[in-house]
Amino acid sequence: MKPVSGAILLATASLLAVLPAAAQTQTATPAATAPDPAPMLDKWPGPFEGVPQWDKVTPAMFPAAFEKGMAEARAMFAKVRDNPEAPTFANTIEAPAKATTALARIFPVWGVYTSNLASPEVQNIAREWSPKLSAFFTEMSLDPKMFARVKTLYDKRETLGLNAQQMRLLEREYRDYVTSGALLDEAQKAEVKRINGELAKLYTEFSRKVLADEETAIIIDNEADLAGLPDSFKASLAEEAKSRGQAGKWAVKNTRSSMQPFLMYATNRALREKVYNAYINRGDNGDANDTNATIAQILKLRQERAKVLGFKTHAHYRMDDTMAETPENATKLMMSVWPAAVGRVKQEVADMQALADAEAAAGKGPKITIEGWDYRYYAEKVRKAKYDLDESEVKPYLELNNMVNAMFYAAGRLYDLEFKENTGTIPVFHPDVRTFEVKRKGETIGVFYLDNFARAGKRSGAWATSYRSRSGLRGDKIVLASNNNNFTKGGAGEPTLISIDDASTLFHEFGHALHSLLSQVYYPGLAGTPRDFVEYPSQVNENWLLTPDVLNRFAKHYKTGEVIPAALVEKIEKAATFNQGFDTVEYLSSAIVDMQLHNRETPVTDPDAFERDTLTRIGMPKEIVMRHRLPQFNHLFSSDAYSAGYYSYLWSETMDADTWAAFEETGNVWDKATADKFRTVLLETGNETDRKEAYKAFRGRDPDVKALFERRGFPTGE
Repeated sequence: MKPVSGAILLATASLLAVLPAAAQTQTATPAATAPDPAPMLDKWPGPFEGVPQWDKVTPAMFPAAFEKGMAEARAMFAKVRDNPEAPTFANTIEAPAKATTALARIFPVWGVYTSNLASPEVQNIAREWSPKLSAFFTEMSLDPKMFARVKTLYDKRETLGLNAQQMRLLEREYRDYVTSGALLDEAQKAEVKRINGELAKLYTEFSRKVLADEETAIIIDNEADLAGLPDSFKASLAEEAKSRGQAGKWAVKNTRSSMQPFLMYATNRALREKVYNAYINRGDNGDANDTNATIAQILKLRQERAKVLGFKTHAHYRMDDTMAETPENATKLMMSVWPAAVGRVKQEVADMQALADAEAAAGKGPKITIEGWDYRYYAEKVRKAKYDLDESEVKPYLELNNMVNAMFYAAGRLYDLEFKENTGTIPVFHPDVRTFEVKRKGETIGVFYLDNFARAGKRSGAWATSYRSRSGLRGDKIVLASNNNNFTKGGAGEPTLISIDDASTLFHEFGHALHSLLSQVYYPGLAGTPRDFVEYPSQVNENWLLTPDVLNRFAKHYKTGEVIPAALVEKIEKAATFNQGFDTVEYLSSAIVDMQLHNRETPVTDPDAFERDTLTRIGMPKEIVMRHRLPQFNHLFSSDAYSAGYYSYLWSETMDADTWAAFEETGNVWDKATADKFRTVLLETGNETDRKEAYKAFRGRDPDVKALFERRGFPTGE
């Protein structure tokens, strides 16, 4: 995912490359000692139309690379802007879109360094260069002479003889200029520049603080405190401790990939509470890494910018070019799901409390009231009692390499893609990264980079990005796509076993990669889709993970090689809607708070109090905490990317559930005709047509929210 910082107009984005969410920043190295940045500036050498030279890049190269890259981009921009010829679609819109600048090669590399390899040196570079880069992009987006050329074409667009794609491109470019502030007076433009620069600094600061808290760990000395944990997970905790110079101990890193299995299996309730509180309080400890003041500043500046640009709120500004269109439409969808989700949580908690009470009555445990650090633990017990299914029973069949092969298999059946590993033949940015040549019907269409494991300096979560996209105009045919996960690596000599949730994440991010690899967009400016469409292809791809065909072929016990038993698969299917209250409330509370935080004219000054009050007002169950509390909500505060946009996962899932229903209606979820239609109408077309109309063309109607309710096991009201 490569969200843009602000509304960057197409001509600027084409000339300069779009600034990725992870790449908003940088520290200067004295010119006399700075290494030559040529490995980033020059056209990438090697096979596959050229690949990044990770083995030749060092952080110290970035300052000089940015200086030279910006100088080149300014010159190319000026050449288009100052062309004495009258504006035409070719010399004003197509000409810059054809250019492949040095910055287009620098930013993908910088994005990897800020997301995957964020050493202290990289963070220092980020702090210095963040405002410089922001000022550079804002300068281009507010250039009056370039806007005048675009406006000339826009005003007479009906007489230019443009085809549908060209018309859409021109209209969107004009809209991006206006949304960026091109119609403002000079004082207002200066204000936008100031705000964007300040925000860039704050985004970098927020990311740095959260990362610092995520790199802490709880050290465990006594093996008895690990009771209940699977051996494979214990081995990974031992490996983490060893990497921290604590050999012979165990370290629970403050990330989801460590927290989640610990809370699910650890019998030591006091230690579960400690791990839980450390995790949910990232960025919220009143120390040097506390983010609350940073968030308040971000909110203040966002609302100031929205007002200057003519929008009621930041939410209206960010939703100006989305499928939902308005905060009210997004809120309506969220609140239509919320009551059913909360109702399901009450049922889930009652089941867990009853089980805990029964244990206490039988002398098998203390008398407790279910708390946040108990939810996952007792949910597993209820799952075992209700469905005779224990996730620890499933995990040995979900060996990471097999699951990677499973997602490749599904992509082959659905889209005729072939993945052939070529790790070691092209440069990578870390020894853990695997690479694959991607072919479709015998023709090479891309390279896939897979970075699966958590490490120091790597931000939490999972994400996808592209180092190069396909473009008919530019003649770029081979896509360079990447997936980045944070799985906990198995102990020394042990395979990496992942949970069903982790496997879903694997398939989800791969859905983004498939979207990139299959794109057939001609104009680069029509490649990116609205935020609330972006997650749709990835969520659709999750559906094939638990199909019998995939499980029977790839879910094999890591020790015996035995295929997952049919009886266990049946249990998984029967438990498909289990714990959906928790999953939905955990996510949806974050999305609702995000929207209410940004859909207001008076900025919030106390994020903690706002979060607490909002959750109380909507009836948040006390046993659950937001999936992303505000002090650690990278989606919202490491860039503009998902601000007032976290609802997009639900918006996308509504389409996803309805799309899966289309496959199911054929009687064969591998139906090739449906897969071909999904590919050609929705995956290959980027944003060449309105995404609402594209969905209608695929499904024959708007998405039906009933499919979402049915998937989650909620009552549909019928």
